[in-house]
Amino acid sequence: MLDLKGRSLVIGHTLLALSVCFTLAPFLYILATSFKTEISIATGEILFDPTVANYKQVLFGRRSNFPHNLFNSVTVALISTAITLAIGLLAAYALERQKHSRLISRLFLGWTLVFHVMPTLTLVGPWYLIFQWLGLYNTLTAVTLIHIVLNLPLTVWLLMGFVRDVPAELEDAARIDGCTPFQVFWKVVCPLVAPGLIAAGVLAFVFSWNEFSVALTLAARASATVPIGIAQFAQQFEIQNGPMAAASMIAILPALILMIFGQRFVVRGLTSGALK
Repeated sequence: MLDLKGRSLVIGHTLLALSVCFTLAPFLYILATSFKTEISIATGEILFDPTVANYKQVLFGRRSNFPHNLFNSVTVALISTAITLAIGLLAAYALERQKHSRLISRLFLGWTLVFHVMPTLTLVGPWYLIFQWLGLYNTLTAVTLIHIVLNLPLTVWLLMGFVRDVPAELEDAARIDGCTPFQVFWKVVCPLVAPGLIAAGVLAFVFSWNEFSVALTLAARASATVPIGIAQFAQQFEIQNGPMAAASMIAILPALILMIFGQRFVVRGLTSGALK
């Protein structure tokens, strides 16, 4: 007979296994669908002869625009992430280290939190009108700017916690040694908050990579990103299930690799900082 601790472990492992199964089941279904023909998908075959025709159609088909969608998504995600991290770190450092009343930082953080919790769809209409008036509609610039706006509040909140953990005495010691304010920020603060920058960068990249509603509204076919490219496989009279599944699997890879890569470096950065 199992004691109370043993039963708790069994229940915990069972719930964990069920959670993993529920998480992996849709992924495995899409993976299997990407290797099926349309006939196999329509008939619901479980045992089938795998084919890479869907991947060839997505990547090399004459009517496929998906490689261009990948390029657009990579461009938007990289640029928006870099700018978000630069602005977010400067804002977090200024808000955390400012010498005047903390009421200003609290009001600013409250405003960013309100903006962050607002549904994105409520702002898509005004953004559409603004970028049409500016002549930036259907450009990657418009999508990049909006992704910066959407990711900046979370980045500031996340980085403020890391800046707060940096002892102010280290900055004071650097100033005594003759460092300028920029040198203190660049050589003392930035290395110590590097794990936070990596974590915030991974989140900003993934959110930008997966964003759909803004890209659908502000970018037409020429500037469409990966989520829009996947949605275009569902046409008015036909849904191309195989190519859509193949495109989804290709779209998962960059974000998945970045998450694995970023997680490893976050753990390494935190442990090395603790040892030092």
